[in-house]
Amino acid sequence: MIHVTAHDALLVIDLQNDFLPGGALPVPEGDAVIPVINHLTRLPFGQQAASQDWHPHGHASFATAQPPGPWRQHCVAGTPGAELAASLDQTRIGLVIRKGRAQDVDSYSAFLDNDRTTRTGLEDWLRGLGITRIFIAGLALDYCVAFTAIDAKALGFETIVVEDACRGIDPDPDATWQALAQHDILRVRSAELAGQ
Repeated sequence: MIHVTAHDALLVIDLQNDFLPGGALPVPEGDAVIPVINHLTRLPFGQQAASQDWHPHGHASFATAQPPGPWRQHCVAGTPGAELAASLDQTRIGLVIRKGRAQDVDSYSAFLDNDRTTRTGLEDWLRGLGITRIFIAGLALDYCVAFTAIDAKALGFETIVVEDACRGIDPDPDATWQALAQHDILRVRSAELAGQ
């Protein structure tokens, strides 16, 4: 059993309408993580934060851009699809990071844009609050969750991904879990976490 303390943070990654069933770019079974994450939000984390893709119209990552990007249009700033899932318990979320806002640069990680130089401010916020360990949940495991976890570890945080609180685009997550393990990122299930 892992005991959650005031030095721990929960990061909820991109739990947005466009990534849920019926959305513009749905992650298979993406809605299945919502009750698990709501359970996690009731644990005594010192801080909780969420991230949102928040793209301008015509973002470079969209298939409609010139040259075409890899993704269907999704999470356009200010649209219903970009909003956090209404059934997510946001009561204790103290910060929402909006990423992917630059027209020509995507942002998978909640810490750094894909140019690897532009920071979101999340690291400074966590350090300023004395956070040393991060638990990560959300969508999609093989993209934004994994990139966030790898950056968190590289920045010196103890990093744990909550397996049953994530879903990926690839139906076989083994390669992602292996990649995370190579970075010494831990993997737990929500039932292994408890309050003090």
